[in-house]
Amino acid sequence: QATINRVDPKTGVMETYAHGVRNSVGFDWDPRTKELWFTNHARDWVSDELPHDTLHRAAKKGMHFGYPYCHQGDFLDPEYGKGRACSEFDAPAAKLGAHIAPLGMRFYTGSMFPAEYRNTMFIAMHGSWNRTTKQGYNVMRASVDGNGKVELKPFLEGFLTDEKADPPMWGRPVDVLVMRDGALLVSDDYNGIVYRVSYRK
Repeated sequence: QATINRVDPKTGVMETYAHGVRNSVGFDWDPRTKELWFTNHARDWVSDELPHDTLHRAAKKGMHFGYPYCHQGDFLDPEYGKGRACSEFDAPAAKLGAHIAPLGMRFYTGSMFPAEYRNTMFIAMHGSWNRTTKQGYNVMRASVDGNGKVELKPFLEGFLTDEKADPPMWGRPVDVLVMRDGALLVSDDYNGIVYRVSYRK
């Protein structure tokens, strides 16, 4: 259906909140604006470099993010995009990279990490499986400036050991969760492990 739906727990009525979403795994609400943000997996079998997986901001009900006609906000699908234009749809907040498989994401609401981390997003990149040169396999931090521009910075790296090998990594991040004490939990389904990332001066 390529949608994000919501259900009113009081009435049981379901409605579609967002359209054109191919495969969203991680989503969370900005603690300041209460707007919905989510990661999205783009389609496969175009090329190593296209299309990018994406991060989106659903500021209101009814937005359409392009799938299956347009990917990454500016790339028409070779088959389904004929006769369409990417300008018809809502662009992503950020391109994350081709086939990096963004899974879990959370806004950081804790107080353990330095102040600049608060209200920024952690995104678990599971890593590419069908790309010639593998990429991803990390946890990124995404911050949003006053103009809505997203800046991505690596937070947890080292899982990718050889981008040409098989397997190319020793771990694959899946999900992130902020603990009550402000530490970050990161799950790794390759090793069946949950890591706890903490900070102190």
